[in-house]
Amino acid sequence: MKWTGADGFEADDDAARIDVDVVHGFLNTSYWAPGIPREVVQRSIEGSLNLGVYDADGAMVAFARMVTDRATFAWLADVFVLESHRGHGLGRFVVSTLLEHPDLKGVRRFMLGTADAHELYRSYGFAELPDPGSMMIIRKDPADIYGRG
Repeated sequence: MKWTGADGFEADDDAARIDVDVVHGFLNTSYWAPGIPREVVQRSIEGSLNLGVYDADGAMVAFARMVTDRATFAWLADVFVLESHRGHGLGRFVVSTLLEHPDLKGVRRFMLGTADAHELYRSYGFAELPDPGSMMIIRKDPADIYGRG
């Protein structure tokens, strides 16, 4: 599906259109996935519901993906807007479009992790866990997983 936003930007959920090099280039230097291998980014895209945002020339300028069963649970991940295209409301465009995606109708639990965009996500209804003690996580060191150290 395709959606048109302000300033002629287009959102598209076609995974084949995602520029893996752009996604990898951003994630590789992000605070949440530094050093992530391109092959891992490719697999993450293949296993997710993705949304790319493209400028009038067709270049990908923003991205987000949803890890989901498309029925009960969805994890919003890897949301970014390239620095050169910030200030056009594309962060809101990519998040709102993905949250309203027809494949996610009926999903009752959306989650995400963020270190710097709490206010943006609160505006969509996200909130801190009321009982964080009820959640558990296994966290592995990327150096152990990707063989870098």
